[in-house]
Amino acid sequence: MNGRSAVASLGAIVLVFEMLVVFLAALVIWGLAPAPFGDGGIPSWVALAGGGVFLVLMVVTMRLLPRSSAIILGWVLQGLLVLAGFLNPALFVVGALFGGMWWYCMVTGARLDRQSAEARAAEAAEAADRPSADDTPADDAPGDDAPGRPAD
Repeated sequence: MNGRSAVASLGAIVLVFEMLVVFLAALVIWGLAPAPFGDGGIPSWVALAGGGVFLVLMVVTMRLLPRSSAIILGWVLQGLLVLAGFLNPALFVVGALFGGMWWYCMVTGARLDRQSAEARAAEAAEAADRPSADDTPADDAPGDDAPGRPAD
């Protein structure tokens, strides 16, 4: 492994794919926004600005993983994506799917990290029980047939 925890790796994978979907969803909501003085919907710039803020929050969350604060922020982002379904109903489904993936990755990543820590601890205990090369007695020098007796 490259030093990152499984929670951080799996969470980052979900967030990268979610970033792509949020970017495209922001473009769809922007394209469907009414004219500036239209029927009372949100202005088009709000969709782009909101999508941009959402993307920045995802990048920050990826950077902070696997801290517990980043995992909580990830849950908040999943909830916000579900709530974005009020802007475009398809986002209810997308938010639920990404929320499920986030949950699965957090649970599975925690289990994998726990198993990895247990394996490292067992390996360290095994290495501590094994005698090292420095612990071998050095009283049998080459060419010395009888220890303690001077050579001829």
